[in-house]
This record gives sequence, structure tokens and C-alpha cells, in this order.
Amino acid sequence: MLVLIALTLLKVVGIVLAFVMLVATIMTWADRKQSALIQDRIGPNRASIGSVRAAGLIHILADALKTLFKEDFTPRDANQGLFRIAPFLAFVPALLAFAVIPVGDTYCPDGAFIVQNFRDVCTAGAQADYFRVSNMGAGLLCIFAIVSLGVYGASIGGWASNNKFALIGGVRVTAQMVSYEVTMGLTLVGLLMIYGTVDLNEMVRAQGTLLWGFVPMWGIVTQPVAFFLFFTAAIAETKRPPFDIPEAESELAAGYFVEYSSMRFALFTLSEYVASVLVAMMVTTLFLGGWQVPYLYGDGLHNPMTGDLALSIPYLLVKVIQIGAFCFKVLALCWLQLQVRWTLPRFRYDQLMKLGWKVILPLSLINVLVTGLWLLVAA
Repeated sequence: MLVLIALTLLKVVGIVLAFVMLVATIMTWADRKQSALIQDRIGPNRASIGSVRAAGLIHILADALKTLFKEDFTPRDANQGLFRIAPFLAFVPALLAFAVIPVGDTYCPDGAFIVQNFRDVCTAGAQADYFRVSNMGAGLLCIFAIVSLGVYGASIGGWASNNKFALIGGVRVTAQMVSYEVTMGLTLVGLLMIYGTVDLNEMVRAQGTLLWGFVPMWGIVTQPVAFFLFFTAAIAETKRPPFDIPEAESELAAGYFVEYSSMRFALFTLSEYVASVLVAMMVTTLFLGGWQVPYLYGDGLHNPMTGDLALSIPYLLVKVIQIGAFCFKVLALCWLQLQVRWTLPRFRYDQLMKLGWKVILPLSLINVLVTGLWLLVAA
């Protein structure tokens, strides 16, 4: 039992703290740098330690110190209890969702395996999920259940602030997140029909199958329409531009967290960056093959035409390559989200709701119908 607890804590530190939080923190700097590049500016570059400026990375430390030492202001007429707990209700669910995402394949402790049906199968029967915090079989359902709780933090924070701008932001965020959660679920129905599982690791392993003998059966190949619909709806769930209607600085000052300061404000802001990393990891897992590298299995690279082993690679090195591939895909999608933010203008509130209910939702239903018909004909 103690070994299991220690292993779980090690995975939490390695996956959630060392990777997710690090990427989310660096995104606060990358966001400002990318906006500067697009707008032909220099961006953050003044903070330094001695003569070291590190391309503006010192601003991350400066921002952290600033939020720690700023006054933690609470409005006099606010609901004190709910006002204080709201940032945690927004931040904690975003972190918990990472527990079921696999960053690597199951591991055969004794290294005894065979490549069968385009996947590694432990011959001794023993295998371990070292590369995800929780080995929950219904991982996809768990993510939706946890992420749906995030709306409470934003809506409660807006209502408890006793501020009209914050209240409007809270109402907007409730309508937006509830609307796009429906769409997100429907866009994934086609994937569930094809792969037949809600276990994220098994879904990734199924994406290692080859279509027509050479095309990896990634989600973006089998469900290209669902990929774009899910990615759009997921960005809207993060409440980041161009879907930042609940904040809308030009209209609501800062929206639902306009009355927050110090670390409570930082928690709300950081939760959005953490949500962006979660979106990247979910899209990678569901549509980009997760930790899969085309034609790479436990014993090495295989010839896609014949299936024979073309290049032998040590088993442990294969695992490192797969984890590295997962991290690369996640970082690329994080960059893409930043690019979208500084390229597209903000939607109006009515445009945002119309996009969700009148465009993405009907297309999701049509995609499910087409997928069902295709599976029926293929059978």
C-alpha cells in the first residue's frame, strides 16, 4: 500500500506539477511574447536578475511575487465565504482532470511482450499503467464529470462579488460553458462508436491500428469533422479569446473576477492556462494518437507495408520516445491556441451562442449520423 501511494504521488509530481503546471506557467509568458510578435512589439523584457533577462522569462517570477504581495481585497458587501472559495472551485477541477490522461503506454515490468494487432501485449500477463495517475477505465466520462464542475467557480465568483459587471460575467460564463459542454460531448460520440471504449489508454492504443495497411487510425483520420468541432468547443470552454465573452475587458472590465486581487485573481487566470493545457492533452489523446508514433511499437520501427521489424530499438527507449511524442503534440497544440487567440477577433455574445447552438451542435449531430451509416455499411 505504501509503495502504491508513493508511486501515485510520484506520478502526480511528474505529470501534474512538473509538466502541466510548468507548461501553464510558461504559457503566461508565451502568450505575451506571441502577442508582441504579431503586433510587431518587443514584449516583456524588463524584469531581470542582475544582468540576466532570459528573453523575458524573469517576468514569470516577477508576476508571481507581485501577486503574492499585493493586497488581498474583499468587497465589503460580498458574500465572504463564497467569494473566497470560488477561485479554488475554478482551479482544482482543472487539475483533477489530468489524473486519467495517459502520457505513455502501459508498461511490461519484465520487458516480456509481443507486438500483436499493432499493439504491445505483455506475454507474462503483468502490466502497469505507470504513465497516468489514475487507472480509471471510464477516463473520458471522468474528465467530463470533473470539468463540468469548473463552471461553479466562475459563476459563484461573479455572483458573490456583489458587482453588476461580475454578475453579468458570471451569467455569461454559465451559459457559455453549459452550451459548449453539450457540443463537446456530441462531437466525441463518433469516436466512441469507432473505438468502442471510454478508456483513454485503450482508445490511444486503438489509434495505433493501420487503415489500408499504412495509415495510422488516429482520431483526426477517422473523425476529421469532429476534430475541428471539438477543438473549437474546447477552446470556448477555456473562456479564452476569441471566446472570452465572460471577461470582455471592453465591456465588463474583467468580468466575473473583476473584484478579485492578489493570489485569488492569479488562481482564476492560471486556471484558464491550465484548462488550455488540458484541451491540448485531450485533443492529443483523442485525435492525434496520444503517445503513438506511427509504425513504432515496443520492439522498434516496423515497415508499414509488410509489418516486419525495420529498426530494432530498446524497449525503454521506445517508451521515452512515445512520452516525448505526446509532450511535443501537447506543446504544439498549446502554441496553436495562442496563435488563435492573437489572430481572431472576439465574438459578440449572440455570435458565440449562435455558433454553439446553430452551427457546431447540428454539425455534431450530422457527424454522428454519418459515422453510424458508415459503420453500418462497413459491417
